[in-house]
Amino acid sequence: MAVYTDVAADELADFLSGYGIGDLLSYKGIAEGVENSNFLLHTTRGYYFLTLYEKRVAKGDLPFFLNLMGHLASRGIRCPQPVADKSGETLRTLAGRPAAIIDFLEGVWPRKPSAAHCAAIGESLAKLHLAGADFAMTRANALSVAGWRPLYDTARARADTVHTGLCDFLDAELSFLEQNWPRDLPRGIIHADLFPDNALFLGDKLSGLIDFYFACDDILAYDVAICLNAWCFENDHSFNVTKASAFLSAYQKVRCLSAEERGAFPVLARGAAIRFLLTRLVDWLNVPPGALVRPKDPLEYVRKLRFHQGVRSFADYSVTTTESVG
Repeated sequence: MAVYTDVAADELADFLSGYGIGDLLSYKGIAEGVENSNFLLHTTRGYYFLTLYEKRVAKGDLPFFLNLMGHLASRGIRCPQPVADKSGETLRTLAGRPAAIIDFLEGVWPRKPSAAHCAAIGESLAKLHLAGADFAMTRANALSVAGWRPLYDTARARADTVHTGLCDFLDAELSFLEQNWPRDLPRGIIHADLFPDNALFLGDKLSGLIDFYFACDDILAYDVAICLNAWCFENDHSFNVTKASAFLSAYQKVRCLSAEERGAFPVLARGAAIRFLLTRLVDWLNVPPGALVRPKDPLEYVRKLRFHQGVRSFADYSVTTTESVG
């Protein structure tokens, strides 16, 4: 979450008059994240989130995201729901941007995830993958392997200003991934951005998953690798095998990874690392002037990528295969 586009109070109050959620009492921008402009609204009916969609989110993709949240909720996945206006529409325009109001979920995201948090995420991610199996809409992943080099090309000329040697490092890794990316693994709906700040907890209990604006169709185990990178490394970027074991074991109690998925997992983890390394690199080099946003350090993912480059098999993540009970 972030704020790129500001909204005046009178403009927002007029916008809210089209909904049945009460009168505006207060609102504030949410500075975390890098994608859309987000605000926490307090009205006479309660709390809501307002999202203005910009940057990488195409307007044509918004029905996919909004309908997916409804589909997942109908199958027991705790996630926010779009609020319809008085005419039944969930997508409108505010400050020149597509906008939607999303209902509010209680909870806070874990600043220092524990093994219990990681286990809860593993279980929930597996349930999400199963719940999305019959979702009728599709969306290609523009930030998968075919999109990484074009994205890198937008930042290549300045990559070494961020870290000496980064250009050659990324060129070599992209070549490896383009040659070795798996093509025939199980696919389905993935969250694709399930970081700790997109998961809400009450204590150790997961209260909801949020921010589905990168969700798409892709390799399911790739989504697992994205989460592993996001949840199972410490602040000093060291890999925590206890958290990884909790996460992967909990996932596999619901949906067991196949032998093929486990065999490809180190490559998927490298791909998951370079995907976020590249988007962070582009964001680091292109923060809009005056934006209320904190760009995230791309070098964090250089360190994670180097770790995965040294992994030779799924067993190196210190887990054992758990048979599926789902």
